[in-house]
Amino acid sequence: MNVQNERLDTRATLLNLTTAILWGGNSVSIKLGLAGIPPLCLAGVRFLLGGLVVYLWTRPLKLDLKLNPDERRGILGLIAIFFIQIYLLNVGTAYTLASRSTIFISAHPFFTALFAHFFIPGDKISTRKMIGMILSFLGVVFIFVESLSFNEFQYLLGDILLLASASLLGARQVFLKRLTQNMHPGKVLIWQSAPSLPLFFTLSALFETQPIQLDIRVLSAVFYQGFVVAGFCFILITSLLQRHSASRLAVFGFTTPVIGVIISNLLLGDPISPGILFSLALVGIGITIVNTSQ
Repeated sequence: MNVQNERLDTRATLLNLTTAILWGGNSVSIKLGLAGIPPLCLAGVRFLLGGLVVYLWTRPLKLDLKLNPDERRGILGLIAIFFIQIYLLNVGTAYTLASRSTIFISAHPFFTALFAHFFIPGDKISTRKMIGMILSFLGVVFIFVESLSFNEFQYLLGDILLLASASLLGARQVFLKRLTQNMHPGKVLIWQSAPSLPLFFTLSALFETQPIQLDIRVLSAVFYQGFVVAGFCFILITSLLQRHSASRLAVFGFTTPVIGVIISNLLLGDPISPGILFSLALVGIGITIVNTSQ
């Protein structure tokens, strides 16, 4: 299997950083959305809107969406990982603070690098790359340790679910990387989301009893999740994964919790760490080391 692992140029770096920053608002928007829409239904609406953005992007390309026999197994695996990962993300966020959700889901670069080491040729974890990732992760840990100092163990279930979601997100990034070597990113995104929509809505109708209550905050949160994250960000990151190293791209995700904690404080009043600047410095140093390693 021939795999593209080009180094990040300035354009790719800025685009990737943009997705990481925008993803910083994702957990906050999920938390706001859950106030009016139950988790499975929220996931369905999110990816219905995101799918619309992807469809509009791919329509001029006139892609052949029919799967070849050798593509079906990979797509089925991607769908399964995608569905479970998004479900755990939404339910986990319902049981914890948005700031903590952002921190835990942002552990996914470690899982991405780990899976990439074993499943993507030429994307091995070098000593220098590992040092950079550890420094970035320490920036995340620094924020999290301060949260634990308040002994808020009522969030433990949500935290565990989110860590599981982060591991699956890492696996999904590697799946996307492999699939986009032989398939257009738009085709992969459509097949990732479309089959999951009836599952999200059917299971919601069967098992979720929370009434839907819409207001401007809930609607704004849903539109952000759908159009910005599930649409724009998914298109960018999947297109970047087609050409660039999955582990190099993933490490930028360590900027997401810093942004997420700030947004959570501004919009939801979640406590903010006084060490945000120190954390951001560690994240920046780690990203620099990873992306200057051979």
